[in-house]
Amino acid sequence: MTRLTRRAVLERWWLLPVGATVGVFGFMGLYAARVSRKSVPGAPQFVGGPAVRVAALPQLDREWAEVQFAYAGRPCTVLRLPEATLGGLSAGGQHYAAFSRVCTHLGCPVNLVRDVEVLAFSFNYRAPNPQDQHPQLGCPCHFSVFDPLRSGEAVFGKAHLPLPRVRLERRGDALWATGIEAAPAIGG
Repeated sequence: MTRLTRRAVLERWWLLPVGATVGVFGFMGLYAARVSRKSVPGAPQFVGGPAVRVAALPQLDREWAEVQFAYAGRPCTVLRLPEATLGGLSAGGQHYAAFSRVCTHLGCPVNLVRDVEVLAFSFNYRAPNPQDQHPQLGCPCHFSVFDPLRSGEAVFGKAHLPLPRVRLERRGDALWATGIEAAPAIGG
């Protein structure tokens, strides 16, 4: 049996900080890879539900107008957008999209952030292209950002899944919610 001496310990003391440093940087690399991997929304997969009146069209009289509502027990928001988006509704030359307001990271409520400077300062997010600088849905808990013009895709932050979309129908002068995508597992 080899006896561990004080000299042997002192000769190998450097292994402890080197091992800790390698471990920390390894963890940081894995974390960065996970956070930067974002899921792109595909074709909507709505689960049908009862028809619920969401908003009268005059309430959404301009681009980026917003009305919040509840559907299937979840807080949601409907937006009038400047262009059509996958899973949205285009009617009468106007474009609308509705999303669950439950963040896919840890379930905090997301809000429409209209000021791109607030996104840059508070959320540390600035769209890479100037033409992509527009209002976004932001989570104030862990600063995830979701782009309504990209079908609710998580574009920044810890969330990597898009917001569930709500199916909209136009009936007369009102928008109705008639289905919603399944909610992902929170933190998944």
